[in-house]
Amino acid sequence: MAQFYSPKRRVTTRQNSPVLTLTVDNLDPFGQGVAHHNGKAIFVPGVLPGEQAEVQLTEEKNKFAKGRLKRLLSRSPQRVEPRCPHFGVCGGCQQQHADESLQQQSKAAALVRMIARETGVTPQQEPVIAGPQYGYRRRARLGLLWQPKQQRLVMGFRQAASSDLVPVTRCPVLHPELEQLLTPLRACLSALQVARRLGHVELVLADNGPVLVLRHLDALKEDDRQALQAFARTKNVTIYLAPDSDSLEKLCGETPYYQVDGLRLDFSPRDFIQVNDHVNQQMVAQALEWLSIQPNDRVLDLFCGMGNFTLPLARRAAAVVGIEGVATLVANGQYNAHKNRLNNASFFHENLEEDVEQQPWAAQGFDKVMLDPARAGAAGVMSHIVKLAPERVVYVSCNPTTLARDSKVLLSAGYRLARVRMLDMFPHTGHLESMALFINGSAPEVAAK
Repeated sequence: MAQFYSPKRRVTTRQNSPVLTLTVDNLDPFGQGVAHHNGKAIFVPGVLPGEQAEVQLTEEKNKFAKGRLKRLLSRSPQRVEPRCPHFGVCGGCQQQHADESLQQQSKAAALVRMIARETGVTPQQEPVIAGPQYGYRRRARLGLLWQPKQQRLVMGFRQAASSDLVPVTRCPVLHPELEQLLTPLRACLSALQVARRLGHVELVLADNGPVLVLRHLDALKEDDRQALQAFARTKNVTIYLAPDSDSLEKLCGETPYYQVDGLRLDFSPRDFIQVNDHVNQQMVAQALEWLSIQPNDRVLDLFCGMGNFTLPLARRAAAVVGIEGVATLVANGQYNAHKNRLNNASFFHENLEEDVEQQPWAAQGFDKVMLDPARAGAAGVMSHIVKLAPERVVYVSCNPTTLARDSKVLLSAGYRLARVRMLDMFPHTGHLESMALFINGSAPEVAAK
């Protein structure tokens, strides 16, 4: 799971800092160019491998330094023109200047290097699971800020290395159905009586149409409600109102849902769903193949959310147990299991960072284990997975560092790392997602496809 945009600490250039002429060797996982000078790695955003540039140092440590591109002296054939007019100012994308193959190659290589360094096992590089490079995002949160001097409402994303908002009129990584709402939505919100007291707006694309969640700091008057309803009718949008961080009121429209593996999953617009639908469909299919589910299997799905993997697994296994720490996701998982007539799927609301041995599901036996933890990984449950001794474990990760750490627990228990694939879930960003298959003992590997 990853956020779209997040403000970063502002870095200021030191006075009289040196300007160096450097040639970049490769990209780090975050898309920064990596050069070397006097034995020290220097990270420079915006420069690609093979390019020479004048770089001004902005930060210097004992083992590395950071720099700012002043002038590009040569161009890589893999440099492309960014599609977004806000690229370089908006903090959302860092790699639109690099072509698709370079982005994927550098991330996949970084994943293999990190796993090899931490575990001693060098996985074979496999084809990246990817989808379209643009128009892939089905969720985004835009900040809203009233500027009293200009008497206007700014709607946009955070500026790079700042908490300031960048007014956004286009966002090519958003699904086109969401991108085309940006201009008319800002106009609609600007005309509201409560325009000066708005927090943010979330856009989500469900399979049955766009969904909008409006965070408002003051109560909406009837005229504002009617204006929003008129916008919803014109643009075929479902609208939810959020007067605070816990409350959610559906103003108009249908309950959103998405489909995976032929199943319909209803969800609340604040529920976590995978942002990239194309990659999610392939990821679920790959997990099902790697787990090699048999009709008599009992499967454990840890950090299961609302059942993105749990319910497809339940179509194939004898029984599936999903464990999740967010109560609303557990409730939605149970609801969707019932709606899809999957009576062999059960869900538990439990904190997997606590003592899992005392939790009610822990006494059950399982043949296969699926897990998809947050960035912090699954340290609290890895020893119990070893105790369960499943034949196969599939681990989906949004943080290669914690994947490598948790892998060592399985490897030391006799599992082998059979397969690793990178997931290009967030093209043009520094997010590196992946999935790994671990096989217990002498069970046969899954043939690569």
